[in-house]
Amino acid sequence: MVPNFSGRDASAAWKTGWETHVQAPLARFKQTFEGGIPGLALPGGAPILLKSRMPKPAPDFGPSLGRIGSLEVRLATKKSEIRRAQRLRYKVFYEEMSAIPSGLAMLKRRDIDAYDPICDHLLVIDHAAVKAKPFRKPRPKVVGTYRLLRGDRAEGGTGFYSAGEFDIGPLLDRHPGKRFLELGRSCVLKPYRTKRTVELLWHGIWAYVLHHRIDAMLGCASLEGTDPDRLALQLSFLHHHARAPEAWRARAVSDRFVAMDRLAPEAVNPKVALQSLPPLMKGYLRIGATFGDGAVIDRQFGTTDVFVVLPVEAIAARYIGHFGAEADRHAA
Repeated sequence: MVPNFSGRDASAAWKTGWETHVQAPLARFKQTFEGGIPGLALPGGAPILLKSRMPKPAPDFGPSLGRIGSLEVRLATKKSEIRRAQRLRYKVFYEEMSAIPSGLAMLKRRDIDAYDPICDHLLVIDHAAVKAKPFRKPRPKVVGTYRLLRGDRAEGGTGFYSAGEFDIGPLLDRHPGKRFLELGRSCVLKPYRTKRTVELLWHGIWAYVLHHRIDAMLGCASLEGTDPDRLALQLSFLHHHARAPEAWRARAVSDRFVAMDRLAPEAVNPKVALQSLPPLMKGYLRIGATFGDGAVIDRQFGTTDVFVVLPVEAIAARYIGHFGAEADRHAA
């Protein structure tokens, strides 16, 4: 027998049925699996996360964090902005460099992994390079990006990305209560690999560090190439001249460990070695970062990775003044 509803009674019954049988079960499902769906995971073991809305920045923080001329550094606040960062990463890592894309990445022309949904994404945008597409509002070009993963989010299930290559558990255990921030997936479009772009990225990172009261930054830094003997000078320099203090040191996982001390200390010319390092790694060193024990070969990305760590208290004061939130020339 079909109930004979009409008017207000029909509307109330429909609303009650919708809330009971559709909205409530969906809410319970999302609450149960908000940290990932058990049994479903991407390669590498990270769980597949449910999509969620981008969190809005706090009223006193962002999304715009600084500007030099036409270049602005800001946090992504929309999923479309994250997709633009992923497209930039694909262009740099897979088209310019020698990374091997997965089927999904190749299909979408974006560098995608399971960590993206829980990270904040720092963008450098060029307002003078406006990209127009049919039926779309013109928008400025994304020319640089950094991915930021805070420890409180990593603890939710995925852990830090760098834990796949380096044993960072002992390091974290030695510093209970410290707030860690993982930096990763950094890239800049080739024409924009200049001093001011790097300054803006670091200005954005420093503003983020201050806002979230971060105690230390960590992550993987990469040398291009997968033959450690051809990188002997750079690896040996980092080992002999920039090795992290034991309290802040992490070691490459045992089954992927590649020795870094390939040359004796006296065979390393520090000046030549420093000049041969990638700009990003030189920047880390200037600010006060140090490096871990052992390197790891990443064959997908065609790189040799090293562990980098930077306690905030170790950052030289002159760089805090240069990149810091009070630097007037970076004012948004």
